[in-house]
Amino acid sequence: MSEDPAHDTAGPAADPQFGPWLAQASILVVDDEPGMRNFLVKILGPRCRLIAEAADTKQASQKLDQQHFDVVILDNIMPGQNGLDWLAEQRAVGFFADVILMTAYADLDTAIGALRAGAVDFVLKPFRSNQLLNAVARCLDRIRLQRENDVLHHELKSPGHQIFLRNKLLGDSRAIQNVRQTIARVAPLPTSVLLTGKSGTGKEVAARSLHSLSGRSDKLFVPINCGAIPADMIESELFGHLKGAFTGAGRAREGLFMHAQGGTVFLDEIGDLPFSLQTKLLRVLEDRRVRPVGSEREVPFDARFIFATNADLPKRVEAGSFRADLFFRINVVQIHLPPLKDRGDDVQELAALFMREFAQQLGMPPVAIDDRVRAALARYDWPGNIRELRNLIERTVILGGFPEDIERIASDGDDDRGGQSLAEVERRHILSVLREVKGDREEAARRLGISRKTIDRKCVSWNV
Repeated sequence: MSEDPAHDTAGPAADPQFGPWLAQASILVVDDEPGMRNFLVKILGPRCRLIAEAADTKQASQKLDQQHFDVVILDNIMPGQNGLDWLAEQRAVGFFADVILMTAYADLDTAIGALRAGAVDFVLKPFRSNQLLNAVARCLDRIRLQRENDVLHHELKSPGHQIFLRNKLLGDSRAIQNVRQTIARVAPLPTSVLLTGKSGTGKEVAARSLHSLSGRSDKLFVPINCGAIPADMIESELFGHLKGAFTGAGRAREGLFMHAQGGTVFLDEIGDLPFSLQTKLLRVLEDRRVRPVGSEREVPFDARFIFATNADLPKRVEAGSFRADLFFRINVVQIHLPPLKDRGDDVQELAALFMREFAQQLGMPPVAIDDRVRAALARYDWPGNIRELRNLIERTVILGGFPEDIERIASDGDDDRGGQSLAEVERRHILSVLREVKGDREEAARRLGISRKTIDRKCVSWNV
């Protein structure tokens, strides 16, 4: 066997017969017979991104420490340690990839032993090439579906989740054109990006644009809101955990970082990441390895990181609540998302888009945006930015009309009228919405497009 038995095929064409994911896959073959390894490399090499070989379990362990593999094809009967014993050991220390067992024995005991050790499929020797390729395709489909489901479940649990956050960056204002140009320039690079801007300005939309324009767009985009995960759960959510690593860990689970293997991790509200986790994140960024909770093993990991914050991170660094070395590590390229009030006529385009989409989603007729409403939308300062606009349009579609006092609200937002400060306008508007919802701060936050924590903080400052 050659000193470097890994073969990177540099992007083979997808084979429609075996699904869309085979061409992107990295596969490890573990078998002591050179003829079988050569046969599998000949089958898989032209069809997958990377194929590597190991002649025994010791070499296989070394390969796992060096490289991430989507699927391992494992022989059971080998000199020294057999395949199933090795697999059980690997599962116990944080190995999550799918494993296909090759065996010449079709008895029930072998099948039960394979499942207990952690194999997800097996093929009987001798086998045809299509049998193996179909088994690999099943594994890749299962992995992708499981990860997509986990990511979607995580998104739906987030209190800030809204499907319209996924809209592309729209508008013709100079401010948003500059953002789009910067995204197009940065997207193809592996560089980490820090997105800044007030809540509701579209930072997740910008992150999704960076992902979709990158070479990683065929892999998963994994959004994680650092402020929405309880502090005692965030390490397990990000890094994964082994069975029994803590109370309630009834089974091993791959973390969200590993779900993004080859794709993009979007860490929103990075300023809310607990200080103890900041050190571990810094190590991930520097070493490109992830250590599941309860494991002594660090798993190779490759993903692009995008960060977002509405906080003043330099001030948090000065205050000692955010690590200076982590800030310098993530602040390589910074893109600022402008507030909606600084985007001119973009508010009209976004209002029309949300009107069409909500009407279609809710199965209700759209409400006309007449000159009176357009003028009000243009005058208002939108403290909740795009989220607040979206929530206004959703409410309008449901109720069948814009608020009767929309002109008054808009005029309140005009600093030239009444001599009011913007802070006073904001206070009056938030308190007005709180009265409408009978003090329900969660609902008020949803309508305003701001976080519940923001409302709580402002109410404390106003002695409400």
